[in-house]
Amino acid sequence: MSEYENLKKGEKGAWVSIVAYIVLAVTKLVIASIGHSDALRADGLNNTTDVVASVAVLVGLKISRKPPDEDHHYGHFRAETIASMIAAFIMMTVGIEVLIGTFQDIFSNEFTEPSMLTGWTALVAAFVMYGVYRYNLALSKRVDSSGLYAAAQDNRSDALVSIGAFFGIVGAQFGAYWLDPLAGFIVGLLICKTAWNIFRSSTHTLTDGFDEEELQAIKASISNHPGVWSAEDVKARLQGNRTLVEATILVKPDITVQEGHDITDAVELMLAEEHDIHYTHIHIEPYSDPDKKRPGDE
Repeated sequence: MSEYENLKKGEKGAWVSIVAYIVLAVTKLVIASIGHSDALRADGLNNTTDVVASVAVLVGLKISRKPPDEDHHYGHFRAETIASMIAAFIMMTVGIEVLIGTFQDIFSNEFTEPSMLTGWTALVAAFVMYGVYRYNLALSKRVDSSGLYAAAQDNRSDALVSIGAFFGIVGAQFGAYWLDPLAGFIVGLLICKTAWNIFRSSTHTLTDGFDEEELQAIKASISNHPGVWSAEDVKARLQGNRTLVEATILVKPDITVQEGHDITDAVELMLAEEHDIHYTHIHIEPYSDPDKKRPGDE
């Protein structure tokens, strides 16, 4: 299955999230207004931001499927990452609004007992979101989509947020009315935390950040090839879901051009099989002392 087909299949998960979030957001906000629950209102606003995030993932997946053109020789795979960053800003804005509103309610001491209908709504929503989480998690692994995997983790967080809102509402039924706005305040914190995590991950990718342990594993695999004396200046970066690798390898200076070409082909095939890396640029340089043992040899 090609990368473009995987991205298209990944759009199904984004659509599932969008529909679920729209239904849950409208339901929660309406029932929260009727039942006077700050926790459920915050949960509904959280789902509203999730609609934006899911739309961002969907738009990113669609743009990422565009083939390379004269202005984008590496394709459009980073569109999903950029969309995620935009969604993070929107989520942070809503999260801060929730924090301010619930903070004012807590310190005004004007508490009202929320209807238990709001609690049951939060609990049912938690089960719905857990089902969406399981679907998107399985789909993200099947199509190898980091964006959809992140969306699945957000789905799980939303299920936990709804459970937290449920317990806050239940506590208010026993006279601890402050638990409802407190639960809403905690929901606001979780919205901001999720937004920050998405922003940090997106900026790390867009600035060509790469996991150091994974890079060392790639370097070790290249160095272990029998035709490579050592791997130097190994670099990697993410282009959407693709890993791009550049490396300089040292080989014996007396080999032919064809032998050097065969070594690079073998290294590229090995990286594809062991690390699922299909975009590699290998530069060959002669080793200065071909009689010296390779690094790691006895």
